[in-house]
Amino acid sequence: MEAAAVIIALIFAVLVALGVVATVKAVKAVKRGVDRTVDQARRTVEDTRLKARQYTAPGAGGEVAQLRLSLRTTMRATQDALRLGVREDPSLSESLALFQRLSAHGRELDEELRRLETEPSAERVRESLPALRERTERIRHSADSLRWAAQDRARRFSDDDLADLDEQIRMEAGALRHWTPVDEEGPSAPAASPPSTASPAPGAERPSIAGRQQPWQEGDRPWETGRIRDKWQKKNAT
Repeated sequence: MEAAAVIIALIFAVLVALGVVATVKAVKAVKRGVDRTVDQARRTVEDTRLKARQYTAPGAGGEVAQLRLSLRTTMRATQDALRLGVREDPSLSESLALFQRLSAHGRELDEELRRLETEPSAERVRESLPALRERTERIRHSADSLRWAAQDRARRFSDDDLADLDEQIRMEAGALRHWTPVDEEGPSAPAASPPSTASPAPGAERPSIAGRQQPWQEGDRPWETGRIRDKWQKKNAT
């Protein structure tokens, strides 16, 4: 009896521990989601303010807002491109590491530009603009180079894959037009004759090609979505 009570107590303790761990993970996940939403909302508000300021603030104030907006837009576009690309191409991890180092300089520059927006001395703003403009262009150029290189690399891989797919489809199309039964081919078979347009013999099999997938089955329609099937289901239901 005591052993059973101990076992039940241990099971209860394990269940409680698992429940606590699951609750903590769920709370952390919700917190991360809320933080991402808040950060995104702050970025949207800040970008909207900068867009309005670059048109409404005259002179150096509008140029500062334009520099901040261009810097933030370029860095965010490069960040999204690299993070999306590294999931499919792990070799972009080195590029992502370089971009993280570049982001530190970008955040520092963005902070300087933000402080310059509230600078009461217009003369100091005008004196600081040339150097800040040059730094902005250098950082943007580096970010653009990383993003464009990653996009060109992905496009090249896509072109190579499309070329291989074209070759396989060409071989498949040729096999579909070859009506010679596989069973009749052998050492004593006569020389190959030109392709015939006659109908294939009953039960004849066509030769397979490299890379052939499993035979087509019901529902294997990768190009279609599901709207046609849902439409017919609704029609039959009525």
